[in-house]
Amino acid sequence: MKAGKDVADAQKNYEQVKNDGEEDEQVIKDLNSKVENAASSRFVNGLLLTFLTAGLIGIVFVIHILPMLAHRVTHAVYDSGEEVDKDPMHDARSKVAQGDWEGAIEAFRQAAAIDPLNRLPYVEIAKIQLEQLEDPQAAVQTLRQAIEGQEWQENDAAYLMFRLAGIYDENLGDRASAATTMQQVMEQFPETRHSANARHKLHEWGLA
Repeated sequence: MKAGKDVADAQKNYEQVKNDGEEDEQVIKDLNSKVENAASSRFVNGLLLTFLTAGLIGIVFVIHILPMLAHRVTHAVYDSGEEVDKDPMHDARSKVAQGDWEGAIEAFRQAAAIDPLNRLPYVEIAKIQLEQLEDPQAAVQTLRQAIEGQEWQENDAAYLMFRLAGIYDENLGDRASAATTMQQVMEQFPETRHSANARHKLHEWGLA
C-alpha cells in the first residue's frame, strides 16, 4: 500500500512538473526515476507478500487440512464408515505358525463359535490333532461333533463326512466305520455327485 502511494505521488509530481512547463531535464529525470523505483518496490513487495502468503497457506494445509483429508479418505476406503471386523481365524493361524498346537486348537474353537457354519475351523482342528498331536481318535471326535452339531449345507456336510471316513480307513484301519460313513453319505444325499463318489469308494474297498 505504501509503495502504491509512493507511485501515485511520484506520478502526480511528474505530471505537475510537465504541466508547469518546466523543462529541467534533470528534475524530470529524477521524478521519472522515482516513479520507476516506487513501482519496482511495489512489485517486489507484492511478490514477497505472495510467496509469504503461499507459504503460510501451505503450512496450514500440511499441518491441519492434509491430515484431516487423509483420515477421511482412509476411513472411507478401509472402513466404509464402519469398524473393520477382526478375522476370527487370524489368532489361530498365528498359533499354528508358532507351533502352539493346543493354543491353535483353542483359537480355532473360538473361531468356530463365532462362525459355526464355517467348516474350516473344524477341519483345521482335526488336521492338527491328526498330524501334529498324532491323535486320530481326537480328530474323529472333532469331526463327528461338527457333523452332528450343525445343519450343514450339502457340500460342507459331505466334505466333513468324507474326511471322517478317510481318517477311519487310513489312520485307524477301521474300514467298517469308514464304509458306514459312506453309506450315510449315500442315504443323506441320494442322486448327487456325493452319493456317486461314496458308491465309488465302497466299490474300491470291495464293499459295493
